[in-house]
Amino acid sequence: MDFQAPLSLRENPTPLTRQEARIGLLGGSFNPPHSGHRALSLAAFKALSLDQIWWLVSPANPQKRPEDYAAYEARLKASVTLAHHPRIHISDFEQHAGTQYSFHTIEALKQAWPEVHFVWLMGADNLASFHTWKNWQAIFDMLPIAVFNRPGYGARALRSPASRAFAHRRLAGRRLRRLALQAPPAWGFIRETQNPTSSTQLRQNNPSWLTEGVLTP
Repeated sequence: MDFQAPLSLRENPTPLTRQEARIGLLGGSFNPPHSGHRALSLAAFKALSLDQIWWLVSPANPQKRPEDYAAYEARLKASVTLAHHPRIHISDFEQHAGTQYSFHTIEALKQAWPEVHFVWLMGADNLASFHTWKNWQAIFDMLPIAVFNRPGYGARALRSPASRAFAHRRLAGRRLRRLALQAPPAWGFIRETQNPTSSTQLRQNNPSWLTEGVLTP
């Protein structure tokens, strides 16, 4: 049966006809979205043989201050503009589902689309601090996880408590191509991504982003 990305802002998202589709989930505040998010997504298509990637734009991050965010609509629209790819869909699923933590978002998505093979996508900086996330060990048990290198974070990520706890479930080489089909816990580290762009740095360079949702070239 056909289905669309959940609550996508794209007017004509590409439908999927395969029930056992492989879909990457990239969560975050996208405050603002940047070339690193797109580079990670393109690398995920190549490394993991994904059908689609859904950018799950979070209304807020429990670990950050609300005043550090641009308006939600601005972040959604900027994400649509930046993604510019027929198989990357921008979703406000978390806002409509009322979920605040990634654990609950994943739980809701798996309940809504039990036939889909979801893979959680994240940068190495997130793996380095993953042990501070709510129910982080349970997230490993819910779906496969793909971690993408970021300059300055690779070594720290691979020494992190989460990496050590699940070291025995790490896949590499050709096995990564089928990560989406593996029973969790299963994860892999993709070293090739080297985009240094940071949302924090972009906010510092663009004071108008938080108040107006505008990025200057």
